[in-house]
Amino acid sequence: MKVLVIGGGAREHALCRALSLDPDVRELHCAPGNAGIAAVARLHAVDVLDGEAVAALAAGVGADLVVVGPEAPLFAGVADAVRARGIDCFGPGAEAARLEGSKAFAKDVMAEADVPTARAYVCTTPEQADAALDAFGPPYVVKDDGLAAGKGVVVTGDLAAARAHARACTAAGQVVIEEFLDGPEVSLFAVTDGESVVPLSPAQDFKRAYDGDAGPNTGGMGAYTPLPWADPKLVDEVVETVLQPTVDEMRRRGTPFSGLLYAGLALTSRGVRVVEFNARFGDPETQAVLARLRTPLAGLLRAAAQGRLAAFPPLVWSDDAAVTVVLAARDYPAKPRTGDVITGLAEAEAVSGDAYVLHAGTKLDDSGQVLSAGGRVLCVTAVGADLTAARDRAYEAIRRIGLDGAHYRGDIAARAAEAAAD
Repeated sequence: MKVLVIGGGAREHALCRALSLDPDVRELHCAPGNAGIAAVARLHAVDVLDGEAVAALAAGVGADLVVVGPEAPLFAGVADAVRARGIDCFGPGAEAARLEGSKAFAKDVMAEADVPTARAYVCTTPEQADAALDAFGPPYVVKDDGLAAGKGVVVTGDLAAARAHARACTAAGQVVIEEFLDGPEVSLFAVTDGESVVPLSPAQDFKRAYDGDAGPNTGGMGAYTPLPWADPKLVDEVVETVLQPTVDEMRRRGTPFSGLLYAGLALTSRGVRVVEFNARFGDPETQAVLARLRTPLAGLLRAAAQGRLAAFPPLVWSDDAAVTVVLAARDYPAKPRTGDVITGLAEAEAVSGDAYVLHAGTKLDDSGQVLSAGGRVLCVTAVGADLTAARDRAYEAIRRIGLDGAHYRGDIAARAAEAAAD
């Protein structure tokens, strides 16, 4: 089949890499892509928020399947426009994408489906937000209701900072104030066709900018999978209590969710609770999860797009562990510097056949040099027999990459690797 991937980050590079290894994919396209994706797919310049433009591109290249990576195009209705052309599309329509596009909407769906989640208030004025903050007390959890590229959540013990973020949110719309959920967080992806749910391998990501979970929230600084410390029954429990009820409720509402449903979970002292839903593959967890998937990706995504998941064979996974470490630009996540030359990419991939570079915010200059073009510039994903081996390969590779002022966390999967080794 011919496949068109929409997006230009490391998540899309991971998707394109996996699709390029699928023997059923004979032609791969990406819009807009990046410097790394250009090595495995033909790139196209298009406004990814313009559904008609994306649909026209898909028709023009003869795509049999369109895979929408980022959340903004989904919320803009790109998947609807592609399907209106009679082309299979992996990704929810605009109404279903509200599970990510509006945290208030997601809370309403969870309430109707009896999905366990944090208690919350939806506030439209600063006064309502202040009352909600007082009701819950610290640590304060303040969430922008809309899309915020993974950086719309503030968790703080500082009441002034919580109020400031709440005011910024209510100035633009509404804000969700939640109770704080204790316990480790887990990301669980599920492929769904609107009826059946096929879970992927659970992962854990690292949101804070610096080691020891210090610094501001980011879009994610690294991830790993599997989770050796997690209950083996966790995935089945989440499918039964969270994912399937949510999919069933969306279908009941007449807005079936077809695509990738991402449940961000907190494993609290009171049990599993949903922190948030996303309507697409998460970044950087996708990079680690797809590194272990042995089932060809295109067939899985097309089965979801065509409503055939119930008959799809069980997924096959590698026994290896996978670790992803993100390299971020100077001053990320505040005002990252761009336009700097990146060196050592070939040297990084020469470390091992089990470590490779995935580009996020990169571009090529006129001379063919790779330049930084975003906050999260690239990441290294490595696999190994266990988390320790995967970590060693990832960090050996990323140390060979040169980018002035860049930073990365040195503790991705460290605690889990140590615990698994004991």
